[in-house]
Amino acid sequence: MPAWNEPAAAASRPALTTSALPRRVRLALEAVHALLAQALPQHLGAAISDYEQQVARADIAPGAQRLQDLHQQRSAFLPHYLAALDAALAAIRKPPTQDAQLAAISFENLSLMDDTEMEQRSLISDIALRQEVRASMPLHLLGQRFGVLAATPAFDAERLPIGPHGLLRLAETVCNALHFSGEERVLLYRAFDRHVLSNYRQLAELLNETLAAQGVLRSLAFVPIRIRIRPPTAAVRAAAADRAGQDARLHTGWLGLPGAAASAPVGDEAADFQQLQELLSNRRSLIGRLRPEATATANSVTIDTAALLDALAALQPAEDEGGAGAVAPDLLELRQAALERLRQTRGTDVALARDQADTFELLAMLYRELEREVRRESPAAALLEQLRQPLLRVALRDRAFFVRPQHPARQLLGVVAESGARWLADDELDPSLVNQLQQAVEQIARKDDPATLQAALADVQGHLQALGHKAEVSERRHMEAARGREKLELAKRRAAETIAAELQDKRLPLFVRTLLNQAWADALTLTLLRSGEDSDDWRRMLETTRRIALAAGRDAGTDPELTGQIESALLQVGYHADDAASLARRLITGLAEDDDEAATRTELAMRMRARARLGEDTGAKAPALPPRTPEEQEAYDEVRVLPFGVWFEFAQLDGGRVRRRLSWFSTVTDNALFVNQRGQRVGEQSLGILARMLAHGEVQIVTQDQGRLIDRAWQSMLDALRSLAGRRGSAEANA
Repeated sequence: MPAWNEPAAAASRPALTTSALPRRVRLALEAVHALLAQALPQHLGAAISDYEQQVARADIAPGAQRLQDLHQQRSAFLPHYLAALDAALAAIRKPPTQDAQLAAISFENLSLMDDTEMEQRSLISDIALRQEVRASMPLHLLGQRFGVLAATPAFDAERLPIGPHGLLRLAETVCNALHFSGEERVLLYRAFDRHVLSNYRQLAELLNETLAAQGVLRSLAFVPIRIRIRPPTAAVRAAAADRAGQDARLHTGWLGLPGAAASAPVGDEAADFQQLQELLSNRRSLIGRLRPEATATANSVTIDTAALLDALAALQPAEDEGGAGAVAPDLLELRQAALERLRQTRGTDVALARDQADTFELLAMLYRELEREVRRESPAAALLEQLRQPLLRVALRDRAFFVRPQHPARQLLGVVAESGARWLADDELDPSLVNQLQQAVEQIARKDDPATLQAALADVQGHLQALGHKAEVSERRHMEAARGREKLELAKRRAAETIAAELQDKRLPLFVRTLLNQAWADALTLTLLRSGEDSDDWRRMLETTRRIALAAGRDAGTDPELTGQIESALLQVGYHADDAASLARRLITGLAEDDDEAATRTELAMRMRARARLGEDTGAKAPALPPRTPEEQEAYDEVRVLPFGVWFEFAQLDGGRVRRRLSWFSTVTDNALFVNQRGQRVGEQSLGILARMLAHGEVQIVTQDQGRLIDRAWQSMLDALRSLAGRRGSAEANA
């Protein structure tokens, strides 16, 4: 292995001490470097030791030579890593290179890479995203502080040189210099995750304290806004819940993340399963009257679960050979095939025990409910087929699958099904989630023991948390933009009110009024946005507005000082110097229409009409609506007190429904912002229209019991069983 060229490496790296950064910035970054130089050695050494053991166990060729080379250079690994960190900190004011910018764009790098390189990229991304989710708040504060140090907007987590992405990039730099192979890098990154990044949140908090001590945003803090949620009244609960009289809680979670049922306390599993069996018994009794089925004979031998699992395992190869286009047997067909095989091998009639038969039937019913909610053309439909037999084996061994919402297999089934839910639009599912689910399903299909199930679920949930974090970041950007539009709208209203108050008792030419209500209104709006109503700038603009109204009203002559103030304000909102001078002259002279040059006035009016006004592109105004009915008014009052983050299901023209998240709304402008499952803006709606749709059943609020698809399907199955039980009771009473 070629040795690290230390002089060349040092020469190619700018050091903090020789950088052109301002002195205070350099001192703050040197304090960060010193903290990391003190905190990293022990953990980095443990990571390298772990890596060496993994290489030895993996027997990566040429393993022995690699271990010998790495052992010789082990003492140099940490200095090289800290040198790379020094270079990264010294370069925070340099713009990202084009290659780095392109590398940050997902799904647009149309280049071929081998499987090992793809695994490395995916592993680095997964590790970094998981750590970013765990340390989101201190990372947010670090990004703000590094933005100050770099004299740029705040850094996002991926750009931070001391964030999880940044620390992993430094490890990649050292790996390049030491010529690690692809397989060795994968092992090193995993060891780096276990030992160096395991306590990253605490490290990030120490880094924030260090920068604060250096005077970088010393008072910076973040206190989450806790919204006081008023409980919905009976009217909203009735519109939101499918079952009347239920105290419905609102669903605010992202795709696939645990809901209320998954966090419910565990009850008596044996008693709960017995209740399910009683409901199934009632169902069989009613169906038996309508359609008699064959039952076990007196000579039937009840088989044990181990023998049944062996028979199912023997059927698995035949199912796999059918190919991707073959239709897999459903659970009841699978039950019949297993019984036939057992009869052939044993030479006697066999029958399932009650628990076994109930397991087949319950899982088949649950699958039917799920398939109604999943789009057939989605990847989830194929994954559900692959999961059918592995989940059957899990349920046969552990009946807690049916009575414990927290069961790993049940949670994984719910995530897979929800990835193909009918309420998802075509562009809402992240391709990386489909890939993660495929890996989890294949893993469980090979081995469905509890440890494998838990590990697969943990990987999927970690990925979902990362996607949820990305969606929240995207949603937050759209919320800030919506708040900006609200602020602009309020400033426009205040400017219009100010002008109307000054002109209410004055007779001015129509053209002068038009100039005031358009050009000068834009200038007032911009001043409000920049400085606020308590500023000296706003008070000066108010005085200028009064002087304009007085000058135009009495047909005064030119006022050089006033003209200069008007021209300066109009230049700020984008008017050309000549147009600003012409508008200022007309505003303060108060020329009447018959005295003004018609051609000049018309030309100026056309130029004003052609240019976009301040805030003109913020969207069309909501149409005027007829007075609300009592039901619509009640829905409107309740919508205005809903918490941000509530999900709605909107009816579609094709009869389906699509989910949208109410991210933000303004009780002043009545505008409501909606995003999809990826945090992408899908439009704005007025609260008045939303309330009308809610009152007419065109949209419904999603409650927690209906939020996750698995909970929704399970509840539908229970409702069907209870309904059949009620029919049986009525039939017996009539008999």
